[in-house]
Amino acid sequence: MRTTAIFFAYLFCCLVLAALTAYPLMDTGLIDEPPRRVMGRLAQLYILLGLWPFLKLLRLDNAAALGFGIPRRRFLLDLAVGWVLGVAILGVLIRALLALEVRVPDLPDDGLVRLVLETAVAALVAGLLIGLLEEIFFRGALYGAIRRRSGPRDAVIWSACLYALLHFLKPHDLPPGVPFDWAGTRAMFVGVFTGIVDWRHLDSMLALVLVGVFLALVRERSGHIAWGIGLHAGWVFVIQLSRRLTDSNPDAALGFVTGGYDGVIGLLAAAWIGLLALAFWAVSGLAKRRERSDPHRAASKDF
Repeated sequence: MRTTAIFFAYLFCCLVLAALTAYPLMDTGLIDEPPRRVMGRLAQLYILLGLWPFLKLLRLDNAAALGFGIPRRRFLLDLAVGWVLGVAILGVLIRALLALEVRVPDLPDDGLVRLVLETAVAALVAGLLIGLLEEIFFRGALYGAIRRRSGPRDAVIWSACLYALLHFLKPHDLPPGVPFDWAGTRAMFVGVFTGIVDWRHLDSMLALVLVGVFLALVRERSGHIAWGIGLHAGWVFVIQLSRRLTDSNPDAALGFVTGGYDGVIGLLAAAWIGLLALAFWAVSGLAKRRERSDPHRAASKDF
């Protein structure tokens, strides 16, 4: 818990710094973007800029601690295989949502091929960047730090909870007519934390907790984050592609199976990812027991 609090404090400080600098920056008139986007991008920038000094302070500034402690060729291969598996896993979910008519195709009358290619390239790049950065932070640094202090069980639980929580700590638009001055900045900063207590997001938060548990179990079993980066990137790829090519159906009888977070991650995703996490935990536990009884198998383990 103490280690998790330290990581949360780091994120909180970056958010405070973003709030303090967003208004002066926008007041120059050089940026024509919504205030929430400016504050959010500034927070991400400060997180990136301060990450290495923060990791050095915690003595996590080495490849092994961050989950990179395997040969580069194997790392890239595992990442690629993880991406394929991630696309397959979320592809099953999207296919189910289409079959249930919770999401429906939303395709243009012309230019479909170009749209798909452009969206796929953008989703691939975004997925790899998001997967890399979030896995380094959550399943690399945070998981490694908690595991070192408290063991794997706490590392799985707390890294998953903070991972899910962070997805709802985002600036929102100010009410109409409210100017973005220091008072507006304060209101937007306070509003960052309203998503945590919004009961309408509980299903999406549950799904993201189970995503974090699954990725943490993969990290524990493999000993590195290559598989996690690939899985994460593949999931982001499918979600972004599906959101561009399909739309939510407000009249669907089973529309409640997706949450309000992104129209994809909800109860059905929680059930699907939770089932996979449970299966992976059971299979990996069986493999560990076999390794204990067969030293030769343990010595040749590749995953």
